[in-house]
Amino acid sequence: MTASYSNGKSAPADRHSAGPFDVSEVTDVSPYLDFGSMRVPPREGLQMRLDVEEGSKRVVAVTLEWNGSSVQLQAFAAPKSEGIWHEIRSAMQQSITTQGGQAEERIGSLGPELLARIPLMDEAGNAAGFRIARFIGVDGPKWFLRGVVGGAAINDPMAAADIDDLFRSVIVARGDIPMPPKDLLPLNMPGGTVAPPRSL
Repeated sequence: MTASYSNGKSAPADRHSAGPFDVSEVTDVSPYLDFGSMRVPPREGLQMRLDVEEGSKRVVAVTLEWNGSSVQLQAFAAPKSEGIWHEIRSAMQQSITTQGGQAEERIGSLGPELLARIPLMDEAGNAAGFRIARFIGVDGPKWFLRGVVGGAAINDPMAAADIDDLFRSVIVARGDIPMPPKDLLPLNMPGGTVAPPRSL
């Protein structure tokens, strides 16, 4: 399926009006929780958690938990005229397969996505089963937003629609600092109620 795509951006046709949004496309960001490069609207029952890289203590992802599902969000720098989701998706699929897992490409409400069965290892390096995850992504203006979906939204269509809607409500603030494509956009601790950071 990947071969049928060029370097063009992978995004829903209505991205600019239905999200995920660029910060320039939103007139009022005051209700949103500000994580730096990402803004997330509060919802009743929505839990948020920061994922922190153990060595550097850098915040590397924001995980949202909603009605039995979760989505881990990361935003990356991207070229202005080209998308990077097609390339990243292909590399992920190859990597998962090389590790002994499975990754099936399919079309979801946001466009191409991966449904993956990822091998797990215990502390001794022995096989410890598999984790099922759904990888979604959207190319925006000079950025790429990726979500790793877990829980009910992997197989339940209604739960998946809720998580996709949550993903589309996110605002990305790319900033003007030059960054190489695929570099992670910086995240920080916002004000408001967020679960304590979790080390990766």
